[in-house]
Amino acid sequence: MRLKLGVLLVILAVSLPALAEPPSTDPAKIEGGNFVLDRSHARLIFSFNHFGFSTSYGLFPGLEAKLRFDPHSPAGSALEVTVDLASVDSTVAKLDEHMKAPAFFDVAKYPTATFRSTRVTVTGPTTGTVLGDLTLHGVTRPVTLDVTFNGGGFSPATKSYVLGFNASGHLLRSEFGLGIYAPAVSDEVSLSISAEFDRVP
Repeated sequence: MRLKLGVLLVILAVSLPALAEPPSTDPAKIEGGNFVLDRSHARLIFSFNHFGFSTSYGLFPGLEAKLRFDPHSPAGSALEVTVDLASVDSTVAKLDEHMKAPAFFDVAKYPTATFRSTRVTVTGPTTGTVLGDLTLHGVTRPVTLDVTFNGGGFSPATKSYVLGFNASGHLLRSEFGLGIYAPAVSDEVSLSISAEFDRVP
């Protein structure tokens, strides 16, 4: 039994990628450049109050994003995000179909939402705000994201250079022509985002 356990441990040690150094938030160690979103390690989660009884959640798996990042001058960085609205997933099939229908997102006419940063402001060693233009349902309005920089480093799995962020924000859906059932179903929608970006040549 001990021999088998020893063999198993050796196999695991060989097959699992060696652990790299943990991500760094030290600007002197961070590498900048152009990055694309790693969709397998990205989540855009939305939540809203449902008739005062509970908080409902959903997500948009269909994400694309490009990031230009300068660790020495983060204010010069830029972000572009495209969301496939037809990918909406609330885990309730009827609600998903309702949100994709003409009475709400109308994905046949407005298949995507886009966010383009217009200003990046550093608020702390690993925090900042990203102000950008959100275009949703044919309407463009400013939205601010509160961002935390988790660090940069080489992924032990892919060997690529990765940057990681968390972000949060809020919007009023009525400002985008999506105010149906408000205020019984809350007008304010909260956004929670986690994302990894892989550097590209």
